[in-house]
Amino acid sequence: MTPILQKPGPRPNAQGYGKTGKSLAQQIERQLTEALKAGETCALVLVLDDLDCRDVEQQKQLFYATLERIEGLADVPKFVGFAAPELEAWLIADWDHTFARHVDFRKAHEAMRRWLSQERNVPFAAPETFSHYDAAKDSCADKLSQELIDAALEYSDTHYSKATHTPALLRDARPDVIRRKCPLFRELYTALSSFCSQN
Repeated sequence: MTPILQKPGPRPNAQGYGKTGKSLAQQIERQLTEALKAGETCALVLVLDDLDCRDVEQQKQLFYATLERIEGLADVPKFVGFAAPELEAWLIADWDHTFARHVDFRKAHEAMRRWLSQERNVPFAAPETFSHYDAAKDSCADKLSQELIDAALEYSDTHYSKATHTPALLRDARPDVIRRKCPLFRELYTALSSFCSQN
């Protein structure tokens, strides 16, 4: 339902692309409450957000507390998962099936990877550990997505676009590879696999 899927009808700015943390929690509460009042139902409430180097337990508490306030969800399974520090960590974790194979980056992917690893200290074996929390930004000191943009500018003929490249690359990423390198992804993957196998 949120943040990128918008239902038809006159709902200006309902899309909320890019919301995270508290603003995403507020949007979820507002939109889910409206949907349930309108008679909609759900089999699972899944919240997925970029962790942005915030404390994982505090962020889980924020979203679970939000979901507990919503009437009509008491018997609905809920799961809060995170991409840490950002969704792009999953692409880094499975570089060989994402950037290395994509037509826009395969010629430059080795140089991009070397630069990211050596110049930007991107840990390819544990990408969820990239960067650290910056209180002034309420986010990571360094953004993994920006590092990918910079690497592409440096070595590729193609500008890396979060809007177009990230979803395209995710389609080629292999969950079995990502879950070996990303513990928070593994937690999310296991929970969803369990839910799907029971339903």
